[in-house]
Amino acid sequence: MSTSTVDRPSADVPTAAAGVVAVVAHRKKVLGGGLDELRTTLVSAGVGKLLWYEVPKSRKAPKKVRKALDKGAELILVWGGDGMVQRCADKLAGSAVPMGILPAGTANLFASNLGIPADLPEAVRIALHGRRRKLDLGRLNGEHFAVMAGAGFDGDLIRDADRKLKGRLGRVAYVWTGLRHVRGECVRTRIRVDGADWFDGEASCVLFGNVGTITGGIPAFDDARPDDGALEIGVSTASGAVDWARTLGRMAGGRSEDSPFLRMTRGRKVRVRFAAPKTYELDGGARSTAKRLKVKVVPGALTVCCPDPTH
Repeated sequence: MSTSTVDRPSADVPTAAAGVVAVVAHRKKVLGGGLDELRTTLVSAGVGKLLWYEVPKSRKAPKKVRKALDKGAELILVWGGDGMVQRCADKLAGSAVPMGILPAGTANLFASNLGIPADLPEAVRIALHGRRRKLDLGRLNGEHFAVMAGAGFDGDLIRDADRKLKGRLGRVAYVWTGLRHVRGECVRTRIRVDGADWFDGEASCVLFGNVGTITGGIPAFDDARPDDGALEIGVSTASGAVDWARTLGRMAGGRSEDSPFLRMTRGRKVRVRFAAPKTYELDGGARSTAKRLKVKVVPGALTVCCPDPTH
């Protein structure tokens, strides 16, 4: 598997000094000395005008992002995990306002794939002074995602994963929780990629990846990059305890391509039809059920503050 940190200078855009800075924070998330330290750090860094918004749940974040944009925010700092990042990215998609990620969540997969550490002073430094990169987002049934989306087994896994278990065991928790869902049946699934038939058969899970390391810290997609104008697409035919134990074990060990129950490709537009409604998820947040999925990549949709390239 390739490393999770990505470097691609051609995707850079010039770094601009931030004027009005907005913080959109999930108040239940913790990083370093917490939100008090964040405010102190920003004031000490010379931020002149600071807009401050706290929310109790990530689904309330988009309204705060909209308010910050209306008040002239030139940089939006997102405090939280992948759920907060996804909700804010969905609102920021297509705008020129950059997002700085302060990874205060459990997994922080988007941040870790970009090399942004769970270290408050360094994350703030990157947000204020790091290079700005235009990165791709995926879009599923009208909503953007930054890391991955999935339906079927994956959606059920996300919906039922216990937060305390996830926080304590990380990717092992997902394997543990996932094996409880081996009774989830395969359903007839038809997938078209960029206008051509790609898969037609029984499947238990469909995944769409924008980066290499996905839910549970599993390195699922070898060559995924969030700046290549494409999404990674995977379908699983695993259908029992033994099949899923082998599949999840190989994915967790970084050998997903070796599994006989996985098929993968790459594309820009995907259409999926299930014979029965399946739960789908975006960036670790379960949504509703659907029989049809419309998925596409949105190239350069989000500007993100990233570390400088290593030499």
